Amino acid sequence: MLVDPLPETVEIGGKEYVINTDFRVSVLYELLMQDDEVSDREKVRQALLLYYPEIPNDVREAVHKILWFYGCGKAKPGKQQDQEQSEDEAIAETEKVYSFEYDDGYIYAAFMSQYGIDLADIEYLHWWKFRAMFKALEEKTEFMKIIGYRSVDITSKMPEEQKKYYRRMKSIHALPVSEKEQEAEDKIIEALRNGQSLDGLL
Repeated sequence: MLVDPLPETVEIGGKEYVINTDFRVSVLYELLMQDDEVSDREKVRQALLLYYPEIPNDVREAVHKILWFYGCGKAKPGKQQDQEQSEDEAIAETEKVYSFEYDDGYIYAAFMSQYGIDLADIEYLHWWKFRAMFKALEEKTEFMKIIGYRSVDITSKMPEEQKKYYRRMKSIHALPVSEKEQEAEDKIIEALRNGQSLDGLL
């Protein structure tokens, strides 16, 4: 980002394709990837429509370039994008310590407070710029405090009062779970109550 122009196109099969770079597109993409009601194949189709005004013929390479762009030009730590990877497997997963859908107000307020940027009114902001600023949000913002509560590791070495406090904060600020996740959790709880095996549930 510091020495090269931010990408506006990607090269696929020797041809340059325009890619939608506004942060709102990648926010929608992330929400799409987290939607359990949409099949992986449908996610791929919708992702292509989101990012490309003209969809490339080489769909597999087009998906790889989406992942590259969404990752701000950096490979996911510890993972490489296998060129033999299927389209269904080429789906980005995001750690659920925040949600653009449920934390939208906190994110909006954090950007307004720290950067003076009104995300609702700004006409355009490149995803890579947005992501850099998002990752650098200060701990004093309410959004980052909430992230801290969700991600804190409650250990046995903590005093009881501290553990109680963090459990309460985790509960207050927990992200809603999908119907699919809730059904799976209910089945596990029911099995534990009835002394049944958890085989096939975990």
